[in-house]
Amino acid sequence: MSANTRRQPTGDCDVPSGTGQAASSAGDPPGTGATAAVHKAGRSARRFWSARRIPAAIVALLSVAGIGLLLYDVVSVRADQPGMSWRRRLAEELATRPLHDIWMTVGAAVAMALGLLLFLLAVTPGLRRVLPMRQPTGIARTVEVHAGLDRHAAALHLRDRAVRVSGVQSARVDFGRRKVRARAQAHFRDLNEVHADLDAALSKAVTNLGLARKPTLDVRVRRPKKG
Repeated sequence: MSANTRRQPTGDCDVPSGTGQAASSAGDPPGTGATAAVHKAGRSARRFWSARRIPAAIVALLSVAGIGLLLYDVVSVRADQPGMSWRRRLAEELATRPLHDIWMTVGAAVAMALGLLLFLLAVTPGLRRVLPMRQPTGIARTVEVHAGLDRHAAALHLRDRAVRVSGVQSARVDFGRRKVRARAQAHFRDLNEVHADLDAALSKAVTNLGLARKPTLDVRVRRPKKG
């Protein structure tokens, strides 16, 4: 997930990510105190699980169609009617083709891949765009609270914090599950000073989001290209 913003152009140069810890020149967002309190005293929260409605619906429909067709054929044979030609042909092919035949190998590989895909869908949470937040402690009626933050919304918030830093002309923020990448262009002030202020401001903003797992921060500042 990423967010962008711009102002206007000038010079050229890069400052790589560091561990600048200068005081932030940007102001605190609303609700900082409450969020910081939750971050200090909180329980780690589990990830959100996707309902997987579309894969479940597809598997259910295919299962119903296949079982219904097979049941119809069985009933037809029991009623002294000829079985469907496709089933007789399939039974004959399975009985006569050797295991090392190319079509048997391809069919087995496709079936295994589909089975592995369904298994992964069943055991993985999904909903990667939602970041779980820490659960507060010491507050009544919060045990059952399970809050999450959209990654795109988090990226927009950090981008807005970045452009408030003095000297930052434009900023881009990519918010991953484990790492936040911030790229900024500075049109005045020394690059090292801008980098230090930006790193401090974004570190504080990430902390105040109250996420269950705090991502690492990678900040880079450069001059905009001339022309």
